[in-house]
Amino acid sequence: MRERAKPQVAKDRHVIGDGTLHGYFTARDGVELAYREVGAGRPLVLIHGFFSTSRVNWVTYGHAEHLAGLGFRVIMPDLRGHGESGKPHDPAAYPPDVLADDGFDLVEHLGLTDYDLGGYSLGGRTTIRMLVRGARPRRAVVAGMGLRGIEHTGGGNAHFRRVLTGLGTFERGTPEWRAEAFFRQIGGDRDALLHVLDTSIDTPRTVLEHLDVPTLVVAGIEDPHHRTARDLAEVLPHGRYVNVPGNHLSAVARPELGHAIGEFLTS
Repeated sequence: MRERAKPQVAKDRHVIGDGTLHGYFTARDGVELAYREVGAGRPLVLIHGFFSTSRVNWVTYGHAEHLAGLGFRVIMPDLRGHGESGKPHDPAAYPPDVLADDGFDLVEHLGLTDYDLGGYSLGGRTTIRMLVRGARPRRAVVAGMGLRGIEHTGGGNAHFRRVLTGLGTFERGTPEWRAEAFFRQIGGDRDALLHVLDTSIDTPRTVLEHLDVPTLVVAGIEDPHHRTARDLAEVLPHGRYVNVPGNHLSAVARPELGHAIGEFLTS
């Protein structure tokens, strides 16, 4: 692991218009990162997917509110290059596995020792990377992600790289066109997001087989990642598989996703 200076608080937390508590901290390499909180109780860190934000992934569709109602303090970072977090264009700000580094920095910044951890899509992959590198939450959630996307990050990354380098060229209705529409809706930073793709690390199943944290693997029944989501749950020593309605983009908007996460974490 890279040696970096201790994270420092950047700004005080404050309540914003959607009712969440909004805070910032400075990562160990100097990039300012944002996060939201809602609820009180057991800490639950939830990481959003690529192109998305903490607000879109977890707040807009009611998942954070639902989980807060079950007694969780839901903590939702904006990944670097996304949302309200820093979006540097220097490639040096995006070394391999830096998103996991940022996750550890957030946990340290908030002083969390007993917590749950999860994420959707890229957030699910980041959750796995944190587990591999020693994170020990009570339980974990990997949503919108399957074994193939964990073992071979290049395939999905190639799709998104194609989208970001070909903006405005895709036929209406294609997967690339839909991804571009979401990117434009979010107002993403193209250059920063291209660098985020360079941070990915493949995790072989021989490593996954040693992760002993009880983990929910959940994916939309029409999500391409659904094809290997059950495989991921079977590889994990204490994995549990659940499917929910929807595809990769629509499943996150369905209440069934938040309900599945809540049922697993409270069972």
